[in-house]
Amino acid sequence: MPILETGISGSSPLHATRARSAGFTLIELMIVVFIIGLITAAVVVTIGSERRDTELDKEAQRLEALIEYVREQAELQTRDYGFRSNNHAYEFMVFDVLQNKWRPVDEDDALREREYPEGMLTSMVVEGRSIVLDEKKKSALIDLKPQVMIFANGDLTSFEVKLQREGSADFARIYTDEQSNVKLLLPGEVEQKGPAVRTAERQ
Repeated sequence: MPILETGISGSSPLHATRARSAGFTLIELMIVVFIIGLITAAVVVTIGSERRDTELDKEAQRLEALIEYVREQAELQTRDYGFRSNNHAYEFMVFDVLQNKWRPVDEDDALREREYPEGMLTSMVVEGRSIVLDEKKKSALIDLKPQVMIFANGDLTSFEVKLQREGSADFARIYTDEQSNVKLLLPGEVEQKGPAVRTAERQ
């Protein structure tokens, strides 16, 4: 047993205890890292879910606001507008009386073609009939007749657009009631009692 110059042993039980408590063992460090990893993964999953829900809400709110905006423009300009969607994008159109055809609203950037967020499913009902939406992507909406008409007098075609996150039961609805009011229901909201909405499910 080593003896210090003072005559006191350098390997006393007290010294050994202090040496052991001076740091963590490798197993303890691995356990701590594992726990931190689990907590981080849980936070990332939670934040990701909230982001997806927020994205769905924002997309539905944007579409509803744009439809209302186009309705106002149709009345102000006494021009017929239209709305068309496929499974990837949607666009507003205006009827050009000089060219006698429908065209994109190039003069208003707010009404440009917009793509739906990745992983978002779309379905549409017009005048009580389900519409088969085109699977084509970019530029598939050009030079096509609108599915929903927005007339110069403020009237519009009865419709319903449903947006749903892929793999989720939650969905948002933008639709018209029997008075041609544009309504929005976000995930979790309940439709108020009133005249029935003409949709394919209620036929």
